[in-house]
Amino acid sequence: MDIIVSQLMTGLSIASILMLVALGLAIIYGVTGVINLAHGEFVMLGAYVAWALQTEFGMGLLASLVPIFLIMALVGWLVEVLVISRLYDRLLDTILATWGIGVMAQQAVRLVVGGELRYVQMPESLSKSVTILGATDSAYRLFILFVALALFGLTWVIYRYTNFGLKLRAITQNRAIASSFGINTARIYRLTFAYGAGMAGLAGALVSPLKSVSPEMGTTYVVDAFMVVVLGGTQSLMGTLASSGILGELSGYLAFYSNDTIAKALVLVAIVALIRFRPQGLFTARART
Repeated sequence: MDIIVSQLMTGLSIASILMLVALGLAIIYGVTGVINLAHGEFVMLGAYVAWALQTEFGMGLLASLVPIFLIMALVGWLVEVLVISRLYDRLLDTILATWGIGVMAQQAVRLVVGGELRYVQMPESLSKSVTILGATDSAYRLFILFVALALFGLTWVIYRYTNFGLKLRAITQNRAIASSFGINTARIYRLTFAYGAGMAGLAGALVSPLKSVSPEMGTTYVVDAFMVVVLGGTQSLMGTLASSGILGELSGYLAFYSNDTIAKALVLVAIVALIRFRPQGLFTARART
């Protein structure tokens, strides 16, 4: 019994990290249609901001989460204003531009703080272990799971029950018609990109105590995020939640019988096979045509 619970908790832990990283990417692509290859670097920058606030200003990780969200949202807002806003409806150009932004972000970090590994200290109150039905898990991993679910719930409420969310859904279905009804689509796109970047920064800050912080750390996360978004469906928040759970549990199960590398390769093969027959992903958002 404790092995089953332990395996389930491992899968949920992986799923929570996947959802944290993929949520911002799903929002940006679902609304603006931009394939943001710099998303992993937003995650990386969030981790570095957490490290800088902790080492330079003595701020604990929990106290720094709100400033990190605001700083990364500002970064995303600037990227949208200066680059992305001029490239909408030009798919290849946005892919190339966001890839270039990611490369420049990595090099900028190397120049400013160096390429050495950095470490963010875990909150002392969450550094202990917790026993659930005979299985032992890290209190910090459970904290990440609750935060991931809370952020998803917050995003869902904004998307479904606020005036801003109503405008988001209108633009997602048809930007031209939404504009004809007086919706400022440029402003909505800008805020969406900022929110997605802020969420990516939070993801980087929260995973930083579990992984060493380096300029290349975002590359791995962006691959995972794209797997989640493609499997769940590109315009479905519930799809992102479900696919995070599926991939997390599947990765944990496969890694238990092999290792992390083989598990990730098998998961990738499974996704490729699935989208061969269902290219829209498992969940598809309904849209009027």
